[in-house]
Amino acid sequence: MREAVTAARRIVVKVGSSSLTTAAGGLDTGRVDNLTGVLAGLVADGREVVLVSSGAIAAGLAPLGLARRPRDLATQQAAASVGQGLLIGHYAASFARHGLTVGQVLLTVDDVTRRAHYRNAFRTLRKLLDLRAVPIVNENDTVATDEIRFGDNDRLAALVAALVDADLLVLLSDVDALYTGDPTRPGTTRITDVHSEADLAGIAIGRAGKAGVGTGGMVTKVEAARIATGASIPVVLTGAPLAAAALAGEPVGTLFHPVPQRPAARLFWLAHATSPRGRLHLDSGAVQAVVARRKSLLPAGITAVDGAFTAGDPVDLVDDSGAPVARGLVNYDAVELPALLGRSTVELAAALGPAYEREVVHRDDLVLL
Repeated sequence: MREAVTAARRIVVKVGSSSLTTAAGGLDTGRVDNLTGVLAGLVADGREVVLVSSGAIAAGLAPLGLARRPRDLATQQAAASVGQGLLIGHYAASFARHGLTVGQVLLTVDDVTRRAHYRNAFRTLRKLLDLRAVPIVNENDTVATDEIRFGDNDRLAALVAALVDADLLVLLSDVDALYTGDPTRPGTTRITDVHSEADLAGIAIGRAGKAGVGTGGMVTKVEAARIATGASIPVVLTGAPLAAAALAGEPVGTLFHPVPQRPAARLFWLAHATSPRGRLHLDSGAVQAVVARRKSLLPAGITAVDGAFTAGDPVDLVDDSGAPVARGLVNYDAVELPALLGRSTVELAAALGPAYEREVVHRDDLVLL
């Protein structure tokens, strides 16, 4: 038995679209009910469960007469707006048969990178768990744009696991484990444990499956496992039909072992959940101050600005060769910064007012890359 699984008290479970829907795109109610039964058993055992569920877009395909997952964002959002209601409605009815209430939590990247949104997301999830409800998390596909999307729910699940300080992340898929190659071909073997990147060397990792209703494939699951284990959270990757066995600690699927020390949660999210909206070019002194001495970034150390960002957006801090050394939340709009570059905060305060005696990126909003 896997002790990392049996000892876990707070568990995040992610299930993919292909494990919840039929080939035609509608919800497979039997699969949904089987999953809720397993998770309800965990709650009855005194454990806390957060479910990250794909399937909203896939569930909306058939009702809208769409034969396959659309490629354009507007049609994806239309399908999600139809399918999300169907998905959460069936989850609510299925969990209710076990005496449990569900809470829908729809997130965008902004919800986990801006300080107020991040705190609200954490408080909402924490309160739902305190009230013995089951939070059901999905990306808010109906409002997310290409620039502010998580991209896939495997990544979202890893980030939610870090947010709620989970003890375990379980990724349920249509493949029962990580293999050394295509599992349908002779000679491939199941990888039972991954302790480090060395265990992944030479493995051919596939992308989205034949069903065409998901967004990722094995490559996104391995990347999610990297993110979660980097937050000191063990990960089990297995097939949805093996959910009960996996959560009972049986040695099914693949167990990704975590690093021993957990980083600060919010900065972890900043490093892994965001895409930079611009770049700040630093001189050598500023690179040294930010990287070696963990100082805030001041205007005096910036030599150039790229991008069209606004205050509060994530930006990359790059050295004189253009290599990113850190990422942070900027305190100025891009149009404001060129007039401030190379000047001290004392000089700026005297010339422009006390509002300009502040950091461009505060060290509390900055993570090294």
